[in-house]
Amino acid sequence: MRWLIAVAVVFLLSGCSPETEKVYTVDELVADDALLTKIIGECRNNPGELHDTPNCRNAEADDGKLRLERMRKSFGG
Repeated sequence: MRWLIAVAVVFLLSGCSPETEKVYTVDELVADDALLTKIIGECRNNPGELHDTPNCRNAEADDGKLRLERMRKSFGG
């Protein structure tokens, strides 16, 4: 009987745990402009909670990388 209660508690607690969001790499974000735009928009709209999440850090790194590439191209490099 105790094991039944223990199993029920485990299932109830696992249902209450927050869902984890998929973490995208910088390379994945480079390949998908729409996803990059979506993540950057979410991060900039809620910087207090999201600024230090892996997706926001990767999106900001990718955004900086893309800006540097655009600057190089505009200067003829």
